[in-house]
Amino acid sequence: MVRIRQRPRVREAHADDIDGVVRLWQSVAGSGGAVYSLAEVIASCREDVAIVAVVGEEVVGAAVGRAAHAQGWLVFFALDDEVDPGVAGELLDALERRMAPLGLGTLSALVSEEGGGASHLEHNGFHEQRHLRYFERRLPVQRRELDLLKEVGGRVLPRDLWNAVAGMRQEKNLLEERLVAPLAQPELAARFGVVAPRAVMLFGPPGTGKTTFARAVASRLDWPFVELFPSRLGDAPGGMASALRTSFEKIGELEHAVVFIDEVEEIASRRGGTPPSPTQGVTNELLKLIAEFRDRPGRLLVCATNFVRALDAAFLRHGRFDYVLPIGLPDAEAREAIWTRYIPTDSLGDLDLPRLVEASEGLTPADIEYAARRASQEALGRAMRDGESAAGLETDDYLSALESTRATVSPEAAAEFSEDIASLARL
Repeated sequence: MVRIRQRPRVREAHADDIDGVVRLWQSVAGSGGAVYSLAEVIASCREDVAIVAVVGEEVVGAAVGRAAHAQGWLVFFALDDEVDPGVAGELLDALERRMAPLGLGTLSALVSEEGGGASHLEHNGFHEQRHLRYFERRLPVQRRELDLLKEVGGRVLPRDLWNAVAGMRQEKNLLEERLVAPLAQPELAARFGVVAPRAVMLFGPPGTGKTTFARAVASRLDWPFVELFPSRLGDAPGGMASALRTSFEKIGELEHAVVFIDEVEEIASRRGGTPPSPTQGVTNELLKLIAEFRDRPGRLLVCATNFVRALDAAFLRHGRFDYVLPIGLPDAEAREAIWTRYIPTDSLGDLDLPRLVEASEGLTPADIEYAARRASQEALGRAMRDGESAAGLETDDYLSALESTRATVSPEAAAEFSEDIASLARL
């Protein structure tokens, strides 16, 4: 191998050396050897410690370090192939001398199995710790986006919301296949010719969990969740249409986002009539915004409505919403999970849970929660009256509470929902 005849000079990095470090990182990344991202390496060059080997003004080697508490980390190390391997020791020694005053106990390095560099480390006093494993999680919101996310009322949701939606397997499978998989695994989706969705409409009777599913999708994708409230937009200076556009423009600056609009019929009702509907201008604006929203990757608009029939026909056309998905009443598995969530653990083993599941058919999650809390409240009152002789919670307590619970979804509404599935759903 032909080596560079002039021996490189080792010194601290200057601002003008960044381009050379980037070139080295790209060379290492091309062979699968980069552990830290380019952004992290550049940040450490500017803010932490960076040593370079140069021939003239050309950067032919670099060692970049970062201190965290008493631990030092080798963020990046690379050397051109033509450079004498002995320069590696000079780079690492210079980095160690520069970082020593920081009070570090150890200097550690993470090396990709695919990349090189391990031999240089072994020859310069680094010892491989075979019992260690490296884990990494990319944060869903970067620092520069935090203020913007707060401004639009968004937040990062807990990562377990998807698993917390028990039962409802048909709905979850549908959302997983249609929404989550194409967005989370775009390369796999492209292999099968699947285009990632940009917008989806969820419809169903009140209280069936449309908001819960929207939040669960955001949690599953690990994307920020931004909910827009039509009622609040209406109070903004300049009117609802202007507030809606401003909100979408700000959201457009985020790298990823699930945008949720509940009760979208408030701003997307049927147009027409004399005089025109007061919300007609807002509906027109929202239709334009959806078209623009669809041009940006890394975003998903989820709208929800209890009255899908009331929506303007233009909303449900192909090209605006990729899917129009029904969200119905909880199935038996979901009802069992809801009961389990609200029944005290000490009482759960003494109850006839299958009987409660059967008796609560046709109820929404909120209905079941109300019945469970009512039964607990009645049992507490009984204990206060009867003292130690009071019986604990029994199945009859819950059955009695169910008799006093009015179903949110009437049989007529359930029948209309079935008709809407047949005529409007797009799966």
